Amino acid sequence: MRVGKTTIEQTPVARRQQCSEPQCGACYDLNERLYDCSRCGGLLEITGPAVAIGSAATLRRSWRSRRESLATRDGSGVWRFRELLPFPEGAPVISLGEGNTPLYEARRCANYCRLDILTLKHQGCNPTGSFKDTGMTTAITQAVILGARTALCASTGNTAASLAAYAARGNLQCAILIPQGQVSHAKLAQSLDYGAQVVELEGNFDDCMRLARALAEDESIYLVNSLNPFRIEGQKTVAAELLEQCDWRVPDHVIVPGGNLGNSSALGKGFTELFNLGLIGRLPKLSVIQAEGAGPFARLFAKHDVTRFKSGPIADDLLLPVAEPHTLASAIRIGAPVSWKKSLRVVSLSGGWIISVSEQEIADAKAIIGREGIGCEPASAATVAGIKKLVAEGRIKQHEQVVAVLTGHLLKDSDYTINYHRQALFLDDRSTDNISERRCLTTTFSNSPVRVPASRDAILKQLERNT
Repeated sequence: MRVGKTTIEQTPVARRQQCSEPQCGACYDLNERLYDCSRCGGLLEITGPAVAIGSAATLRRSWRSRRESLATRDGSGVWRFRELLPFPEGAPVISLGEGNTPLYEARRCANYCRLDILTLKHQGCNPTGSFKDTGMTTAITQAVILGARTALCASTGNTAASLAAYAARGNLQCAILIPQGQVSHAKLAQSLDYGAQVVELEGNFDDCMRLARALAEDESIYLVNSLNPFRIEGQKTVAAELLEQCDWRVPDHVIVPGGNLGNSSALGKGFTELFNLGLIGRLPKLSVIQAEGAGPFARLFAKHDVTRFKSGPIADDLLLPVAEPHTLASAIRIGAPVSWKKSLRVVSLSGGWIISVSEQEIADAKAIIGREGIGCEPASAATVAGIKKLVAEGRIKQHEQVVAVLTGHLLKDSDYTINYHRQALFLDDRSTDNISERRCLTTTFSNSPVRVPASRDAILKQLERNT
């Protein structure tokens, strides 16, 4: 149920929730518990002026100086940028010290993609191992402010793990809907260990999402999937952290994997707000990479001139969902992404691209990232696979500055990694007659364990072979 009245305002005078559909623009109070517009059904976003902050230089110094503070809020890579967030000074912050994730130079990945330089922003180094934590800290803080009893999500694994941890910290009951048999044991283990009530459902993520939205009509339940505008607020601070790490020199391209598309929506919102505040002089080109078997967004981009969607209305039926999405990169196995309109606008505004890559391309890119001594889950590797493809197509130039966002840690799906290197990574193909057949992916960069006799000489001989 929803409370409060819808109003239309011409000039923003305070932070509020506003319909993201430009033809509607309905506004709601910041603390109304709703997830979409009651007027037109569009997704909501937080709008209104940032806190008075003085000059861009002053703000940059303030954000940097907080890194030396021992205060909980200052130690968070989200709350350190609190001038960008829609919360009062005394908000009951629920934090696990999220953010402050590393930016790595990746020479092997650069060579693989035929770039002069490539850097990897590793969001898998967050407390629960994925980028979800940067948004969950703000979503659960808002849940506490609203007096919710239960926090709920539908998930392919990472959102579940993150919600379970932050709900535990916020002393909230946690309920998670997951598609049966489609979540890695590592992610499931996190949710169980943090005390969440995990409900396995027949069907896929999109089925879970529909049920989650229905359950969230109960006012005691707070939904924290990426359609929640307060979660997007936390995730957008990654843009500020990234640019601070780049000494405020804007990269030419930022590349993210695409599942439910909240991540790209958040980064686009963050870059735009930093531009409007005068902290940067231009936007990076923001591109989204999907898996071929779960790529409705990429198919949309291939069929339409998306430059016309920078600010105008977008038809609801423009994106054709994939009824049965399939990819081994389970974090992006989503056929009906909720935030596709928001993402389409920010990608169009930045001049970026939306493409898909094959399972083979994802697997090999993941192995190359691993050779950097970094490691990530399969969905993250879609970024490097996509960069290689965009370079080959001439859309990214060899000399340009490119940042790939890695969204999840290697240990989120260790079975995938082990099977790749043991040359046992199987994919269920869907043929034209809808009959599936198992195919083993080519493990181009496999590093299989070897068996040798238990002797010093045998081990030295094996090491010499690999020299």
